[in-house]
Amino acid sequence: MSTDNLTDGPVQQSDRSGPLVAITRWIENLGETGLAYLLLSPVFLLLGAVALYPLLRTFELSLFQNVLSDPEFVGFQNYVALFTGEANPRMPGSTTFLPGVSTSGSFPFVHVEGLLRSALAVTLIFTVVSVFFETVIGFGQALVLDQEFRGRRWVRAAIIIPWAIPIVIQGMIFYLMFHPSTGFLTEYLANFGIVAETNTLNDPASSLLIVTVADIWKTTAFMALLILAGLQSIDRNLYDVAKVAGASKWQQFKLITLPLVLPALGIAILFRTIDAMRVYGLIDSVSGCTTVPSLSCMVVETFNTNRGLASAIAFVTAGVIAIAVMGVIYQQYKEGF
Repeated sequence: MSTDNLTDGPVQQSDRSGPLVAITRWIENLGETGLAYLLLSPVFLLLGAVALYPLLRTFELSLFQNVLSDPEFVGFQNYVALFTGEANPRMPGSTTFLPGVSTSGSFPFVHVEGLLRSALAVTLIFTVVSVFFETVIGFGQALVLDQEFRGRRWVRAAIIIPWAIPIVIQGMIFYLMFHPSTGFLTEYLANFGIVAETNTLNDPASSLLIVTVADIWKTTAFMALLILAGLQSIDRNLYDVAKVAGASKWQQFKLITLPLVLPALGIAILFRTIDAMRVYGLIDSVSGCTTVPSLSCMVVETFNTNRGLASAIAFVTAGVIAIAVMGVIYQQYKEGF
């Protein structure tokens, strides 16, 4: 019997000091943040593998000319051509990558030319304007839907309807509304100078406005739903305490609602910024990529003729999106979220 005890002792001690036990103890000693990152690490690895290979492959293709027929290594020549304007003749129509800049001796000294013919400028204008108005309108809709009133369920369903419409159908709706023969809004808006009176869908400024309004109409519901989720996570007891303390509606919004909804608001803005920077389908179905050029449009339009240049534009687009994402994440980090 004493022999059995001697035999069992070392075995139990060995089990307690094995690698599995050491890993278990290491996990138990992790904090909540460390454990969260550990559980999310497989997802990060999978997303990194899925996203990293296409990105590296795109960068590799951007270093070559004549990728399909006779690949020729040109280094960063495609990127130099983009930022110096040498690639503009290879762009579809009269579009460019960057707007033209000229200087003069009179104020304002620097003049920007062809702003709406520049793919980068159009993409940034579309992103800033659409995301701004979608955030403001979506925030208002979320505040309304966060209240208790009769028929709230039906109002939520009505708000979601535009978001559920496919992009192509949405584009055709706005295309028909401004078509020269079937459109009914062109004449009315042209009287106020909002859109061009003739060839509305071929006018860069008018078409960009129409595409932006169409995107705001469709995607505001997405922002409203994300912001609403953040509003409904706020403890209602805070508002009761504020009412007892005599706080007004504006003070409740400024001191309770806005600070606590900012994390959800930042995530919503992040998602919409990424999506807006990649706009293509809506532009192609409303007016065409030569009228409203965007970075994604330039990638698609140049892919069959110059795959190296298209890859360079795609990689630059990814870089611009990464900068925008890092800006939003940094702002969230600075605010302590």
